[in-house]
Amino acid sequence: MSSTSQKHRNFVAEPMGDKPVTDLAGVGEVLGKRLETAGFDKAYVVLGQFLVLKKDRELFQEWMKETCNANSKQSTDCYQCLSDWCDEFL
Repeated sequence: MSSTSQKHRNFVAEPMGDKPVTDLAGVGEVLGKRLETAGFDKAYVVLGQFLVLKKDRELFQEWMKETCNANSKQSTDCYQCLSDWCDEFL
């Protein structure tokens, strides 16, 4: 596995609960606001979309690009964060 950020490790280390969308790796304040505007205000709502897209990397990254104008690194970081969280807790 490639190296991960502290934000990623913190997110994957515990249950998701009611964490804000900005707790996801790859999602800062700007993308967080865009996601919130689109109705994705909590990390678990983005997780729901991730699962609806059947954990497919390409589909999820395309969705992030379309929904909040995420770049490749941001969408990759978020995908990996959710994927690793699912491996740990689902």
